[in-house]
Amino acid sequence: MMDIRSVMKRHVISIKSNALLGEAIRAFVDNRVGLLPVVDQTGKLVGVLGLRQVLELSMPAFVGMIEDYDFVHDFGALETSEIPEELLNRPVAELMEAPIHVVGDCRLMRAAAIMRQHRIRDLPVVDEQDQLVGLASWVDVGTSFLRDRLGGS
Repeated sequence: MMDIRSVMKRHVISIKSNALLGEAIRAFVDNRVGLLPVVDQTGKLVGVLGLRQVLELSMPAFVGMIEDYDFVHDFGALETSEIPEELLNRPVAELMEAPIHVVGDCRLMRAAAIMRQHRIRDLPVVDEQDQLVGLASWVDVGTSFLRDRLGGS
């Protein structure tokens, strides 16, 4: 039986809690990631910031109110508008969510169950002192779990 340490990515793109949203957006764009674990100055996991959350902040409010997009072929000038400066200067700590995470010896079945229960696709992994040590995606956990079920082949 495998634990999450055996499938997690050890090179994790994270952001400090005192960073601004503009820096977080740059990290999303430059690294093509969907989740940024937020750490304090010592590397302790203190939150998470998701790409979906940031996209929703930067889209016009009415987009979330429309239920049927079939009649909208383009959004015109809204598609090329820039993110407002006041949004870019908001501290990440104000926008981050509480982290759902596991410790490195967490078994894959438990990790999969946690991810399913919370409907998350990326799961930060910490050590016993809550220091960020990795990140496991739904694909990492799911395919490894299935490989174990196939007998390791």
